[in-house]
Amino acid sequence: METFEFILGALAISTGIIIPVSVFFWLYKDAKNKRETVIEISRNIENPDQLEKLINIFDERKKDPIDYRRSGVVTLFVGIGLFLFGTIFIGPILKGVGALITAIGLGQIIAGYLYPNTSEEITNAVEDFEKN
Repeated sequence: METFEFILGALAISTGIIIPVSVFFWLYKDAKNKRETVIEISRNIENPDQLEKLINIFDERKKDPIDYRRSGVVTLFVGIGLFLFGTIFIGPILKGVGALITAIGLGQIIAGYLYPNTSEEITNAVEDFEKN
């Protein structure tokens, strides 16, 4: 029985290492296949403009800026939900966590209104500043 408990404890502790390592390995394999695909395509294309378009297809990053108002509202309501869950079921620890997340959400909403993020909002802010 002692060896079973030892193996179970070792497996439980190593799970904290196994999961992140497996995720990094999976992301590496996924990116490796994309790199090989781009290399193969670049060997068969003569026109550099077409190559640039194909490389941009594989670029998965979002080009839009982060909308702090939207993410702030989501964070705010997650915090409120955790606070209520702590009030009803768990206790003061989850109430504190919910209050902290609610405050972070409020901060994100305020930051979203203080710092314009889209090019249209920036243009409007510059035009308003130039008028005054």
